Amino acid sequence: MNARHPFKSDALQNDCALTTMFRPQSVAIIGASSALHKIGALPLTHLIRHGYGGKIYPINPKATEVQGLRAYPDIASIGAPVDMAIVAVPAAAAGAAIEEAARAGARSAVVFTSGYAEVGAEGVIAQERLAAIARQHNMAILGPNCLGFMNVREKLYATFSPAPFAGLVEAGNVGMVTQSGAFGAYAYSMARERGMGLSYWMSTGNQCSVDVAACIEWLANDPHTKVIMAYVEGCRDGEALKRALARAHELGKPVVVTKVGRTGSGAQAAASHTASLAGDDAVYDALFRQYGVIRALTIEDFFNFGYALSVAQRRPAGQRLGVLTVSGGVGALMADDAEDAGLVLPEMPAQAQRAIVERVPFAGPKNPVDITGQSSSEPDLLSFAADLMADSGNYDSLIVFLAASGMSETLWPQYRDSLMKTRKRFPDMLMAICTLIPAHQRKPLEEAGVLLFSDPTAAIRTLAAISRPVTHVQASIVAPLTAGLRTALQSTSHFTEAQALDLLKQAGFPVVAHAACSNANEAVAALERFGPPVVVKLLSPDVLHKSDVDGVRLSLGTSEGVRCAFDDVMASARQHCPDARIEGVLVAPMVKDGVECILGVHTDPVFGPVVMVGLGGILVEVLRDVSFRLAPFDHATALDMIDSLKGKDVLYGVRGRPACDVAALADALVRLSQFAYAAKDQLQSIDINPFLVLPQGQGGVAVDAVIEVGAHPQH
Repeated sequence: MNARHPFKSDALQNDCALTTMFRPQSVAIIGASSALHKIGALPLTHLIRHGYGGKIYPINPKATEVQGLRAYPDIASIGAPVDMAIVAVPAAAAGAAIEEAARAGARSAVVFTSGYAEVGAEGVIAQERLAAIARQHNMAILGPNCLGFMNVREKLYATFSPAPFAGLVEAGNVGMVTQSGAFGAYAYSMARERGMGLSYWMSTGNQCSVDVAACIEWLANDPHTKVIMAYVEGCRDGEALKRALARAHELGKPVVVTKVGRTGSGAQAAASHTASLAGDDAVYDALFRQYGVIRALTIEDFFNFGYALSVAQRRPAGQRLGVLTVSGGVGALMADDAEDAGLVLPEMPAQAQRAIVERVPFAGPKNPVDITGQSSSEPDLLSFAADLMADSGNYDSLIVFLAASGMSETLWPQYRDSLMKTRKRFPDMLMAICTLIPAHQRKPLEEAGVLLFSDPTAAIRTLAAISRPVTHVQASIVAPLTAGLRTALQSTSHFTEAQALDLLKQAGFPVVAHAACSNANEAVAALERFGPPVVVKLLSPDVLHKSDVDGVRLSLGTSEGVRCAFDDVMASARQHCPDARIEGVLVAPMVKDGVECILGVHTDPVFGPVVMVGLGGILVEVLRDVSFRLAPFDHATALDMIDSLKGKDVLYGVRGRPACDVAALADALVRLSQFAYAAKDQLQSIDINPFLVLPQGQGGVAVDAVIEVGAHPQH
C-alpha cells in the first residue's frame, strides 16, 4: 500500500470512510474553545449558528462547558459513537488526539493543525505518523494543515474559515475541492457572490490520507452533486486521479479544473525529445483532455464554466452556435471570439433569412443575426428571430445579446417572456442571454436552464468550453509483456538503433527493414538484399544522435559507395567520439514519399508512460507541434491526438500531395501505448524519429529509434 496514500479511492468508497466524514451523524471538536479568536472556536460556532442537526461534542479538558454545550475532557468520555473528529490542537498533541479518536471508533478526522510536511523534514516524519494511524485504523484523515470542509445541504461547517460569517452559499449541485485553503476560502466567497449553489466544499491540505482524487471520486458518486470544480496544485497518485476522473466521466458529471504551475518544466532527459517536450503541464493537459476534463486557465473561466454546467440542463450536442444580437458591432465581436474559440457559425437557411429581412429590411440575416434596435419597438421581433434560428436545426446553442435591456423595467419583461417561450419550444438547444440584469431577475431564467452573462466574450468562451466533444474514455486492456520482450528489455541498459528497432518489431510495431553490419562486406550484402538506395548509419549504444558526429550517409546505390560510407562513418566516429563503443553500421533501405513524424514515450514519475506524436521530424523541438496522451489508449483517442496537431492538414493532403495513411499512424500510436504501459516498470523513454507516414493504404514505418530503460520513481 502506498505510504503517502494509504487509501485508494475505491477502498474509501467500499468502507464508507469518506461518507462517514462528509456526512457524519456526530462530530467531536478536539480543542474546542469559547474564545472566538482561537481556531478551535470557529467550527463549533459554525455548527451551532448554522443549525447542524447532528450530535456535537466539544472536547476540552479545562472546561465543563464550551459555547453553551457540555464539554468532555477527552473523546473516550463521551460514551456515544463519534463519526468524525475535528482536530484543532497543536502538532505536538495532534497525533495522540487522532489516535485516541480512532480507538474510540471515529472513522474520520479533519485536521486543521499545521507544522507537518510544509515545514521540512521533521514535519514530513510527523505527517507520516498520521498516515500510519490512518492505515492502522482504516481511518480517513483530511489534512493536516487544511481548512476543512462544508456540507452545505446538511449545514455541516467543519472549517475554521471565517468566510461563512459573511453569508452562506446556497445549497446547490456544484461540489468544490481545492488543494489550497486560501484559494478555497476565496472560491467559497466567489460562489456566494455569483449565486452558485454548492453541495460540498472541501480543502485537502497536506493530503496525508485523503487527497483531491479521493474527493473527486466521492463527489462523482454523490447524488446531490452534478458538477465538480477542482483547484489542483499537483498530484502524487496518478492512478487514483485517473480512476476518479474516469468515474466522473462514467457518471456524466463534468469536472472543471484550474491547475496551477502551467509554466513549470518537467523532468528533463537530454537524450529524449519526448521528455524535453513533456513538461509537467503537458502531462496534466493530456490527462485532462483524455478524461474529458474542462480546463480553466483563469479564475473567471473557472467560475463561468462551473456556473454554466450547473445551470444548463444538458450540454450542447455540438459546436454549432447561433448569435442573435441587437448590435451589429457586438455581433461581429462575438463572431470573432467564436471562431477563435473553435465554434462554428453556420448561416441561416435562405428562407429564414428572407423572413427576417421582410420584417426588418436593414437587418443582418445570416449569422450573427442582427435585428437592430428595431426590437425595442417591436418586442415580438425577438422571439420571431429566435424561433427561426432554433427551428432551422442549424444550431446546438443560441446566444442572445440584448445590451443593457435587462435593466429596463418596461422592456425586459417582454424580452424575458419572449425568450422563455422559445426556450420551452426548443428545450434541447442551449440558450444563453448576454445583458446587464439585476440579481433578483436571474433566478427564473436560470431555473429554466438559461445561462446569463454580462460579458459577451466570457459568454462565448464559456459556450466553447462546454460545447467541446466529450472525450470517450476507453478502458484499455493491455496484455503483459512476453517473456522474450521482458528478457530483451533487461538485456542491456543502452540499446543500439538496431536493437531498439528489433525490440519495437517484436512488440508488433512497424519498423523499416534493417541490418546491423560489423564490416564493409556485411554492409554490401545488406545493399544487395534490400536493393538501392540505402542509408548507412553509425551503430553505437553511446551515440544517440548520429548526425551530430557526421555518422550518416544517404542515398547509396553501389557496392563501392557503401564500402566508402562504412569507412567514412567509422573514421568520423573515431574522430568525434573516440571513447564510444562502436559496433559497426546500420544499413536500411531509403523510404520515400512519407511525411515525417515523431513518436515518443516519456515515463512520468506520477502518471506513468506518456505517449507523444508530433510533426516535423528533426524540427520537432523548433515547431513544437506535438500532442500527448497517457498510455494506454484506443484508436479513437489516437485519432483525436493526431487531430489536435496544428499541422494535421499535411497528413490529410495539401497542395496536391496525396493523403497519408492516418489510420496506420493511429494504429502505431495505440501499439506504442500498449507496449509502453506493459513495460512501464522498466521503460524510461522511447524516441521514434522519424516515423514516416506513407500514402494512404501503405502504412508507416519507424526509420530510427532510441530506447532507454532503467529504474525510475514509482508511479
